[in-house]
Amino acid sequence: MKKILFFAAITVFCMSSVNAQDGQTSKGKWLIEANTGFNTSGDEVGLLKHSANTGFGLSSVDGNTAWAIGAEGGYFIMDDLAVKLGLGYTDLDFATIFSYKVGAKYYVISKIPVQIDINGASIKDLDDNPLWLGLQAGYAIFLGEHISVEPGLRYSLSLNEEFTDIGIFEARIGFVLHF
Repeated sequence: MKKILFFAAITVFCMSSVNAQDGQTSKGKWLIEANTGFNTSGDEVGLLKHSANTGFGLSSVDGNTAWAIGAEGGYFIMDDLAVKLGLGYTDLDFATIFSYKVGAKYYVISKIPVQIDINGASIKDLDDNPLWLGLQAGYAIFLGEHISVEPGLRYSLSLNEEFTDIGIFEARIGFVLHF
C-alpha cells in the first residue's frame, strides 16, 4: 500500500510540474530573477565573486564582509529563449560596486536553463574593473503558474586580466517569477 501511495504522490507531483510550466517560457513572456550563489573558495576569491554580482549575497573573508543585492529581468523573444539584463549593488568593507549583466537564457526542453552572459562592474576609485564571461546551467523546478526555482552551476571566466585572471565557480539557486 505504501508503494502505491508513494507512486501516486510522485505521479501527481510530476503531472502538476509539467502542467505548471506549460507556456511559462513562451514567446512574449517576461521573467524576473533573483539568484544567490555559493562560491567554492574561502579566500580573497570569495570576495571577488561580489565584484560583478546581480543577485543576493553575503560573505566574510578574513574580517572583510561583503553583501550584495540585485535582480535580473528578461523577455522571451522566442519560445524558450530570453534576452536578459541585470543590475546589482555590492558593499564591501573597502569599496562600493555597481554591477551589470547582459545575456541570453535558453530553456532546453523548457526545463533546463542554459545561460551565457557578459557581466561587469564599476568599482569606485579603481582604474581596472572586472569583466566576466558567465556560463550557467541548471534545472527549472516549476512550483506553480508563475514561480520556478532553478538550482544550477555557474562559471565566470575573467575577461580583464588586469583586474584578475582567476575564474570563479559557484553553485547557485535562482528564484524566478514568470508572467
